[in-house]
Amino acid sequence: MMKLIQILCTSAFIFFAGLASAAPLISAKEAALPAASGTLATRGISRGPSVKLVSPEADTPVNSPIDFKVNFEARGEGKIDPASIKVVYMKSPFVDLTPRLKNAISASGIDFAKADVPPGSHTIRVSVKDVDGRETNSVFTLVVSK
Repeated sequence: MMKLIQILCTSAFIFFAGLASAAPLISAKEAALPAASGTLATRGISRGPSVKLVSPEADTPVNSPIDFKVNFEARGEGKIDPASIKVVYMKSPFVDLTPRLKNAISASGIDFAKADVPPGSHTIRVSVKDVDGRETNSVFTLVVSK
């Protein structure tokens, strides 16, 4: 009986430890794709929502897993349309990361803890619209150390 309890406790520990582990945001295969060609310019002054990368700090080397956090803020009386949010890894071809972030996306932003990202420089575009259709596209570069 004691042996059975030890086995059950060990199994539960392994199960719950697995739940707390990192979840893939970008795979090594996707990171190996060629960079997207063309300019990654975003528009200037806009009445669209503001998009701010909170974590990790852009262009600052970090170790994986990372906490990927982006805040959205509507302007004026507008409200963010959560269904409009798209997150794209800027590779050729583009890699849509939105389905992987589905449970981390809300009207206030993206909060994806323990994102597993391979070493390298990763350019990500976040697009968001408010309920009036005003859109903002922001491009961030995440730098992950080895």
